[in-house]
Amino acid sequence: MKIYIVIPAHNEAEFIGSTLQSLVDQTYLPAKIVVVDDQSNDNTPNIVSRFGDKYPFISLISITSTEAHLPGSKVINAFNQGMNTLDSDYDVLCKFDADLIFPQNYLETLVQIFNISQEVGMAGGFCSIQQNEKWILENLTNKDHIRGALKAYRKDCFRDIEGLRPTMGWDTVDELLAQYHGWEIKTDQSLLVKHLKPTGSTYNKASKYKQGEAFYKLRYGFIITLIASAKLAFRKKDFRLFQDYIAGYFKASEEKQTFLLTHDQGRFARKLRWKKMLEKVF
Repeated sequence: MKIYIVIPAHNEAEFIGSTLQSLVDQTYLPAKIVVVDDQSNDNTPNIVSRFGDKYPFISLISITSTEAHLPGSKVINAFNQGMNTLDSDYDVLCKFDADLIFPQNYLETLVQIFNISQEVGMAGGFCSIQQNEKWILENLTNKDHIRGALKAYRKDCFRDIEGLRPTMGWDTVDELLAQYHGWEIKTDQSLLVKHLKPTGSTYNKASKYKQGEAFYKLRYGFIITLIASAKLAFRKKDFRLFQDYIAGYFKASEEKQTFLLTHDQGRFARKLRWKKMLEKVF
């Protein structure tokens, strides 16, 4: 299997070297890695260039986008520009963050997962964070969800979902659409990736409302949004986030923001969410 990797990066000089080193140390090497430097004002591009000089499959492109750190839109716009520099001669396309350290068998295990079943459209491991000198699971999502930091797509699945949406919630939209088109999502709990910069550490107040807006645009409806908001705020141990998410939901509703799913896809998403919630209860 031929693996292409796109890594959006903005001021990641502290981490990008560790990320790239973990990828060039893989037991199964990627065919191409493209790092998209989005207007960094630190040493990020120089670090990537040094890796590119040593490893021909690593390349750097530089882009200019808004300075605002808005979850989803900024990173996916960068990803899309990086993807547009690649040809279509790949089997698996990965969107990785620039602040991760991958275990050496990460890509090899992904290949095994995709080869075992042709029905698997997306695969990934889990993020871990350091607490008290130990690496523990960054427990922000369900075990059947692949974090946006480490997505891997089979080419046909990526085509079916028509790529990634530059908006908050993109890493839920992709999985819902993949399942809508009949693809399976596979996670592997043995693949613990070190997440060097905890999720949300750079989010501002305005961006926190985006989560509630995303729930609205996913056509979840108020009840599922209420449950999802409470669950996420609990996992992040900050009840104020629950208020932000609900406020964001009503803000999107009042503004009649554009949905990310069609009517039929939204109905499928709600049915899937209720099914998973009821399975946990019973």
